Amino acid sequence: MKKIEAIVRKSKFEEVRAALHEADIDFLSWWEVKGQGTARQGLIFRGIAYDVNSVARMFISFVVRDINAEKSINAILESAFTGESGDGRIFVTQIEQSIRVRTGDRGDESLYDKDEK
Repeated sequence: MKKIEAIVRKSKFEEVRAALHEADIDFLSWWEVKGQGTARQGLIFRGIAYDVNSVARMFISFVVRDINAEKSINAILESAFTGESGDGRIFVTQIEQSIRVRTGDRGDESLYDKDEK
């Protein structure tokens, strides 16, 4: 199993979510977050300086079976891409164990019902 976490532009979030749905990834969590990258910039509006280094992003997190990891990553890559700096990041980590609290199912079966793929 893999845990996939992605940080994407807020403006691309709905496209990413739709692409993940098309890739059969329907169970995910997300948060609105602020972050700071390597770009440093400021904005002066009507004589007042504003720090715009903190950029609003969406943080997406979900766990998938190994066989679904690559198609999930590709869905995010294709839907979040603008070609400009700040498109985001994807992090993939190995999950050692998963347990469904309601049934006690472990491993892959804890992520999906037994009759699902």
